[in-house]
Amino acid sequence: MNILPTIDAATSELEAIFQDLHAHPEIGFTETRTSAIVADKLKAYGVDELHTGLGTTGVVALVKGKGGGKRRIGLRADMDALPIDETTNLAYSSKNEGVMHACGHDGHTTMLLGAAKHLCATRDFDGTAVLIFQPAEEGLGGARTMLAEGLFEKFPCDEIYGMHNMPTGVPNEVGVCKGEAMAGASFFDITVQGRGSHAARPSDSKDALMIAASLATEINTILSRNIPASDVCVLSVTQLHAGAAYNVVPDTATLAGTIRYFKDEVYELAAARLQSLCNGMALAHEVEIRLELRNVFDVLRNNAELSDAYIEAAQDIVGAENIKHDVQPVTGSEDFADMLKVVPGAYCVVGHAGTMPLHNPGFVLDKGILPVGASIMARVVERRLPL
Repeated sequence: MNILPTIDAATSELEAIFQDLHAHPEIGFTETRTSAIVADKLKAYGVDELHTGLGTTGVVALVKGKGGGKRRIGLRADMDALPIDETTNLAYSSKNEGVMHACGHDGHTTMLLGAAKHLCATRDFDGTAVLIFQPAEEGLGGARTMLAEGLFEKFPCDEIYGMHNMPTGVPNEVGVCKGEAMAGASFFDITVQGRGSHAARPSDSKDALMIAASLATEINTILSRNIPASDVCVLSVTQLHAGAAYNVVPDTATLAGTIRYFKDEVYELAAARLQSLCNGMALAHEVEIRLELRNVFDVLRNNAELSDAYIEAAQDIVGAENIKHDVQPVTGSEDFADMLKVVPGAYCVVGHAGTMPLHNPGFVLDKGILPVGASIMARVVERRLPL
């Protein structure tokens, strides 16, 4: 392991930052405490420019290298937490009821702060590092909000790099999937408007609950009977709500879920079939069924050349033996994809000793990953902007 000296010396500081952020998690677009801590640290480290409030709670900082080069490398970390009750019993577990850093964004923020400290202290690069601390990654559109507010117009980047922890139980293993690496995602909401009745006379009703239950079953046929077997698509109904009494047939029922995909044409087919099923069920039962679909994440596509550059930087830190070359695409989604649609770059995963899945109330991020991730982020700037 070849942790960069400045970061190695700051390991205790990074762990303290991480534990503090973990204990005070904030949901997307409310990361006011987190962004204030980030801004204070960046100011103390000596960044050349500091900008707050982009994308509501986002923070952007610039660090200029020793050379006078005009190229700019972006590094991005997400800051938001999830609406989950933590069950880890850690000494620094969440103090905010119903909110938890169950995806490790507290670690990502800390790693980028570690990279910032190193880059400010050494400045062994020719150009500018653009440090992007993004709010609201967890399905709330933080990246799109920053882009809409002129992120790359105000802070142009030639390349951009992101990172995510991975609780594999294999510490320090780094991998990048070239091309389509993470799925695009849409969320759907379906409302069935029927007619209620006394439960003793269901014949007087147009039973929204039963129609919704039948529709949930039919939706599964989209994958088995419409999507080619060679294409990857996930379609999950994750919610069904109806009724509030034992003796009332409800007049309304709602379903919700998600579609994950790697090809736009596959998504379009799934969406069209979903609408057709809603229309058909409405006609068959003489009710109104409304479908709302909203795209939340684009497909994350890693640039092949810059993926190699990222791996080379990671290899400098973790060694060739810890580089994973056969990383497969995953059906999870990540809104860093929106940034990659505008600026070429790559997104890597870094394994750590934790084994509890992401988004689980028992998830624990191994603190040993902090100097590793920070060093990789700093090193990719130095490699891509050589003096």
